[in-house]
Amino acid sequence: MSAALTVLLIEDDPHLRLGCEQALELAGIPVLAVDSAEAALAHLEPGFAGIVVSDMRLPGMDGLSLLGKLQGSDPELPVIIITGHGDVTLAVEAMRAGAYDFMQKPFSTIALLEVIRRALEKRRLTLEVEALRRRLDQRDDLEARLIGRSPQMQKVRRRILDVAGADVDVLIMGETGTGKEMVARCLHDLGASRREENYVALNCGGMSDTLLDSELFGHEAGAFTGAQKRRIGKIEYANGGTLFLDEVESMPLSMQIKLLRVLQERRIERLGSNQGIPVSCRVIAASKEDLKKQAELGRFRADLYYRLNVVRIELPPLRERREDIPALYDEFTRQAARRYNRPQPPLTTERIRHLMAGDWPGNIRELRNLADCDVLGIDREPDGRTEVARSLADAVEHYERSLIMDEFTRQQGNIARTADALKTARTTLHDKLKKYGLIA
Repeated sequence: MSAALTVLLIEDDPHLRLGCEQALELAGIPVLAVDSAEAALAHLEPGFAGIVVSDMRLPGMDGLSLLGKLQGSDPELPVIIITGHGDVTLAVEAMRAGAYDFMQKPFSTIALLEVIRRALEKRRLTLEVEALRRRLDQRDDLEARLIGRSPQMQKVRRRILDVAGADVDVLIMGETGTGKEMVARCLHDLGASRREENYVALNCGGMSDTLLDSELFGHEAGAFTGAQKRRIGKIEYANGGTLFLDEVESMPLSMQIKLLRVLQERRIERLGSNQGIPVSCRVIAASKEDLKKQAELGRFRADLYYRLNVVRIELPPLRERREDIPALYDEFTRQAARRYNRPQPPLTTERIRHLMAGDWPGNIRELRNLADCDVLGIDREPDGRTEVARSLADAVEHYERSLIMDEFTRQQGNIARTADALKTARTTLHDKLKKYGLIA
């Protein structure tokens, strides 16, 4: 039983309420006691981490009415009804209405605790199943948005799932076009507490100190020439949600100091004002440069780097995950075909060979642009094209890695089944999986 689960006790008799409350506390079970159904509803939302124990006869809304209301909003929530002596008819009606169980007065503490523990265990299992289902749904959503079966992308998706729901700042590192903003958006969308709030993006590149100051912090009317009315800044607008700062490496040093203060104090001051405004937003920063090296060179504040680098997600360049190129290209041509109302070009072996030959300095963005051109019938080849196989050994190794990865994925990571399917020894397969970075 999870220690986080709480018993919400609803009893208008102060003596009985105190007795039950003390019994639960002595048993180590968290309890929240109230004297009416109306007071209880203020604490009850779908997914409530606990159970409800309610007297049948209450002032205002009675226990049966409360049960009906809870069944409508959270039918899996266990509700235990306390009935008076002789209220058998009401108890039967409550069970038919969906009550988990009922206790008839007078009852012993031992009997009450036994029923409550069973209900808590049921609730714990229900919440665990729901959490697992949400995580699987999130995983499926991520796989659709961040395409790729390469080990690098699997690692990226796992990291996103691990931290999306945590109130922690994130630093995303990656070359131009690797999908840093897409990762930031996924972090926001999968964070249940921030998903419904604002997602605010700002590119810090090429902005003067004054303009960036106004964009981030806002300003009061008359703060500078041309400031005719108050303006809410990006940080304040992102309150409760997510602030995405792209190309943070290009932020002027003077602004880095102000940003560091915000991250430490979670307060801002609009330009031209001395009034502090509390803000609570997740900050996701992205950089195409190695900020640690930039800090060592004196081009980026080391204290800001360490403050941003709480959780780090590194996006691999496309040339380091070539096995993902066919699937990405297929999805991009499908999207472009819908967008331009054109037929999707076939993904031929020859086309794959040409795609795999590119070095892709523009990464996923470049591949998407190429897919658009192919759908529109515009002749264009990948930039920085190289030979697919520099040697026979390279070609064989690339083919072997793709073959093993495909079968390993198909067998859901089971080494024994993969070895049987590939007709190879398990020890040999294990060594190759480690060699190609498919397992740790």
